[in-house]
Amino acid sequence: MVAEAEASPLEVVQVWRRAAIGEVAMSRISSLASPSPVLAVVRKPADLHQGKMPGRGLYLALDCIRDPGNMGTILRIADWFGVDAVYASPDSVDLFNPKVVQSTMGAIFRVRFHYTDIPALCRKVLQDGGQVYGTFLDGKNIYHRSLDNGMDAPSVIVIGSESHGISPEVAACVSDRLYIPPYPAGDPGSESLNAAVATAIAVAEFRRR
Repeated sequence: MVAEAEASPLEVVQVWRRAAIGEVAMSRISSLASPSPVLAVVRKPADLHQGKMPGRGLYLALDCIRDPGNMGTILRIADWFGVDAVYASPDSVDLFNPKVVQSTMGAIFRVRFHYTDIPALCRKVLQDGGQVYGTFLDGKNIYHRSLDNGMDAPSVIVIGSESHGISPEVAACVSDRLYIPPYPAGDPGSESLNAAVATAIAVAEFRRR
């Protein structure tokens, strides 16, 4: 993680090494049960709330994602699949929550991330001729749908909250409601998929096209 930070455009303020400061001191400043051999203080980017509206490309819009593990995993997914930026509603978990940072495994230093008004973002995408996709239990089978991966206009995939899914205000802006079917079809064992798992499946399908 520290190596990723040093290779990123972000400012690394200070680095501590266990070999230099000792086991006891590192244990006191680390949030991990087993302190790592190195820790760094990195200055937060100043533009988290100044995200530009998306141009052409593939984007994620997170509608009230509260779980730190899900947020961090979603950033790793965005990094792996080359998502152009991730937008999150202001009531989503703090990007710099220690559990979020840890679970990104370095993706936090590479993925463009902004907090913004998700309904306004979706309306602007539609006005610009783009597409807004969302995952719903009553949507159409994602594997049978025509998917636009954003080559000519922005495409946004909305991921809803862990507890309530996509909010009604955001759902009103969705131009294509998608459903990730279980196997066998029509016989789901679980009520729904984890938000991060659904993100991975959806983005992988968009990139496969």
